[in-house]
Amino acid sequence: MGTKLVEISGLTKSFDDVEVLKDIHLYINENEFVTLLGPSGCGKTTLLRLIAGFEYADAGVITFDGRVLEELPPNKRAINTVFQKYALFPHLNVYENIAFGLKMKKMPKEDINKEVTSVLKLVKLEGFEGRNIKTLSGGQQQRVAIARAVVNKPKLLLLDEPLGALDLKLRQEMQYELKEMQRALGISFVFVTHDQEEALTMSDTVVVMNDGIIQQIGTPIDIYNEPENRFTANFIGESNIIDGVMHKDFLVEFEGVMFECVDEGFDQLENVDIVIRPEDIELKIDAGKINGVVDAITFKGVHYEIIVMVNDKEYIIHSTDPKEVGDKVSLHFEPEDIHVMVKSNA
Repeated sequence: MGTKLVEISGLTKSFDDVEVLKDIHLYINENEFVTLLGPSGCGKTTLLRLIAGFEYADAGVITFDGRVLEELPPNKRAINTVFQKYALFPHLNVYENIAFGLKMKKMPKEDINKEVTSVLKLVKLEGFEGRNIKTLSGGQQQRVAIARAVVNKPKLLLLDEPLGALDLKLRQEMQYELKEMQRALGISFVFVTHDQEEALTMSDTVVVMNDGIIQQIGTPIDIYNEPENRFTANFIGESNIIDGVMHKDFLVEFEGVMFECVDEGFDQLENVDIVIRPEDIELKIDAGKINGVVDAITFKGVHYEIIVMVNDKEYIIHSTDPKEVGDKVSLHFEPEDIHVMVKSNA
């Protein structure tokens, strides 16, 4: 990573007077797996379509491989797209679907055979060459669509919610396979999803979007552990978000109690949002700085989800140590578990 393949500057796009993208700035490195993550209607698919060249921006510039994208004719853009609806040719078999783009380039038959054979191995469909597309499962059809896209050796592969039609178990399998494919191919992937787990599992970089605006860009670990605002904290995983006041560097107040923290750079007595993840809270049956009563408990498989009421506010706790409804408990956490954010208006 390090060399910029795509640079997006000041990108704006409207449909029927509705601004769906607002002053987008973003870059994508070579050999990077970038995920555009956000709720439906946030602008992520529109951004993908602008990069693909299917739509044109009202303002701003996209450069691809050092050239302004609009100046590159479609056949000169080393960009391919895989859609949620795979758009495979039903009258062609697996081999013919994958070879289609190479035949259009008038590549010699021996070379086509070599490339198709290689990519079939990559997507784990060896022996499926002669199969009718209609006889394939959803996961197999998706592999064919990916193979058809990557056999042309693009520098950038765009994937628009390609796992959306698959069941949960197959989705999870394909998440890992896609990441392995990206590593093996050594090309950049831009992946669109509204699924947080998918984004955290596969990405080098996550771009969190909402209402046509980039909310945060970072590694999955940064996005999860260091959300920059209330939207990101709420959208990525579960969060306890509490009103607080920053008294000085490394000292914050919430629930009427002072706590040491690891954050600095806020104004004295600035109103802030506090995030504490459910797995970072430990419950003890004794009196502490913050005390409450267990209101509900749900078994989630790997942990219990425990709801504790503190001053009429719900706290979510994930713990392998169950409690009983009605138990009086205290909440314990370390300074590094308290994440202070600029106060959001949302």
